[in-house]
Amino acid sequence: MNDDYLEIRGLSVEFDGFKAIDGVDLTLLQGRLHFLIGPNGAGKTTLVDAVTGLVPATGLARYRHRDLLHTKSHRIVRAGIGRTFQTATVFEGLSVLQNLDIAGGVHRSAWRMALARRGTPSYVEEALETIGLADLRDKPAGVLAHGQKQWLEIGMLLVQDARVMLLDEPVAGMSAEERAETGELLRRIGRERTIVVIEHDMEFVRSYADVVTVMHAGKVLAEGTVAEIQADPRVQEVYLGRQAETSAAEASQEVDHA
Repeated sequence: MNDDYLEIRGLSVEFDGFKAIDGVDLTLLQGRLHFLIGPNGAGKTTLVDAVTGLVPATGLARYRHRDLLHTKSHRIVRAGIGRTFQTATVFEGLSVLQNLDIAGGVHRSAWRMALARRGTPSYVEEALETIGLADLRDKPAGVLAHGQKQWLEIGMLLVQDARVMLLDEPVAGMSAEERAETGELLRRIGRERTIVVIEHDMEFVRSYADVVTVMHAGKVLAEGTVAEIQADPRVQEVYLGRQAETSAAEASQEVDHA
């Protein structure tokens, strides 16, 4: 195993006495699409927030021998770890090209950025081709379709040379065609990276996950292949139990309105 993996041991996050994350252990390897799934409130996004320096945590989160829990968020980005949010955070008034160029500045010194350059940096051109937006390079990001904005945000991580990508529900709100294109994009860029996807779309998970970790109540409930997770009685109990609760609540509402 090389050093390009994210190691998490005993990770815990507490808010006013409530343990949002409770002793999580994970090893996230390069070259595999690793999906985090679980009910709302399971702690998936909080886990990513902790690893990227947005919330304080205890335990261990390490990448390339760097202790992430004691590193400022901007230095975590410079260390090669990037993340997206549930809502795309692009500069809508700027062009696709400008968004990528600005994002790429994270690895360029201020004086180099100030120098006039001829043409577009090669890494920006490569990202445009990879995310399929080369023909829209001069369009304002604000006019892009929902799926295209998500691809642009992934492109912004590419030009930052993020070796670990933590993606929070990247296909939410996408059409079936956009979801398929996103899955293939993740497969292409994931060969040389560690990619972790928080996802609720189980069809997408079944189609593209190499490894699935199920979280519940701030802990890891189960981990394995899609087939192993689907056959796990603990996972079935969590999801089927929630479905039963939902059905009971709906039935109660119908009685109340009868």
